[in-house]
Amino acid sequence: DCDGLIVRSATKVTAEVLEAAERLKVVGRAGTGVDNVDVEAATRKGVLVMNTPTGNSLSAAELTCGMILCLARQIPQAAASMKEGKWDRKKYMGMELNGKTLAVLGLGRIGREVATRMQAFGMKTIGYDPIITPDVSATFGVEQLPLEQIWPRCDFITVHTPLLPSTTGLLNDSTFAKCRRGVQVVNCARGGIVDEGALLRALQSGQCGGAALDVFTQEPPKDRDLVNHPNVISCPHLGASTWEAQSRCGKEIAMQIVDMATGKGLTGVVNGQALSKAFAPQTKPWIALARALGTVLRTVGKQVQGSVQVCTLGTPLKEAGSYLTPAVAAGMLAGGTQEVTLVNATLLAQEAGLKVTTTHSDVAPEPDSSTGLVQVSLQGTPHQVTGTVQGSTPVLRQINGATCQQPAPLSSPLLLYRAKASDPSALATLTGLLSKAGAQLLSYHSSSSVAGEQWSIVGLSAPLSNLSELKPCVTEVFQLHL
Repeated sequence: DCDGLIVRSATKVTAEVLEAAERLKVVGRAGTGVDNVDVEAATRKGVLVMNTPTGNSLSAAELTCGMILCLARQIPQAAASMKEGKWDRKKYMGMELNGKTLAVLGLGRIGREVATRMQAFGMKTIGYDPIITPDVSATFGVEQLPLEQIWPRCDFITVHTPLLPSTTGLLNDSTFAKCRRGVQVVNCARGGIVDEGALLRALQSGQCGGAALDVFTQEPPKDRDLVNHPNVISCPHLGASTWEAQSRCGKEIAMQIVDMATGKGLTGVVNGQALSKAFAPQTKPWIALARALGTVLRTVGKQVQGSVQVCTLGTPLKEAGSYLTPAVAAGMLAGGTQEVTLVNATLLAQEAGLKVTTTHSDVAPEPDSSTGLVQVSLQGTPHQVTGTVQGSTPVLRQINGATCQQPAPLSSPLLLYRAKASDPSALATLTGLLSKAGAQLLSYHSSSSVAGEQWSIVGLSAPLSNLSELKPCVTEVFQLHL
């Protein structure tokens, strides 16, 4: 019966848990990784998943730096030897970090913190990141190179990427063979980025001189060969295990959920990037417009499947496609058995056979050139609706080629009907129906005439339960809940 759920890494939020939590709206992960949350199942149900990507960055970076120092001077092995009553000064000959080359693979928050700290030890830092540009990485002292140029140049490698298909096994038999003999490897990111079998083979052959591992493919690891290797330093996934990081992550995820619930904003979104824009005051009415236009198009087009084209017109909407597309999809799918949100709209649209694409033009016709227009079309049919936002109110501009004489507010409940332009009987009949139902006509807008017919857009104080008296007077009539 909860609306929100906050977890750390040990709690598993499975599809079964999500199914049982009927009211659940958000899962907050106090930490970075969401491996313990079934994100796909959450998305399908419309449950938002968020994390605290910055909360443990410093702690993870500091552990990585400590691991590099331990590899260079074999500190854990020497300490264990002392506890055994030994005095092996010659056995634990180490190396200086000054002048050595550190390769940082992944230059996000943690990677750059590691790089700047190890530069203080006199290390040369090179790196690779498919997103961070070389100009940006140069500002924190990292020379970006292609991976093929990195392998033979580095003395130490540390990985700081998410675990993705493209990063799984990033260090493998092939890449180890291209490295300098005796290369040292650190993984405090995610188990699986370093191929554990390849790492063990490299350690056994001497191609890898040592490894420091805080993460494993299986945790805890059942195969102990790596953990027991004399040149391996291992920890039980301690990257975020500091009092400061745990406190910071807990506070951050709590505040993120409070901000979401109060409409202040949305950060740390994992599966609903469109929602990040939904909380901005200037985008909220546009999202409401897109959803309403999707609902109107589905209603007049009488179908959900097919291809829908969303066209944003006007410079203010240049970047709006990312959040208007799922909003239109949500409107198209509304009214079914499953609740549709900006989180699951894209996924559910794909499964329903609905393809929504977006185009943009900087030019919008007057009088909307300064604000913009959204045009939604059902491809292969004559059905098209266009709207804009006036103040903070979504309004309808055009429907199936007919232009509204005045912009019609898109607010629920709404009645749309198409009738002969010269026949006033439909409005008279509607007025009678409203009187019988005790409802009020809040607004009335009509369109231009197309082929002798015009659309009427009527705002009601309450929906009408029976439209049978109106139907003989009109070509078609629809009642919408927006």
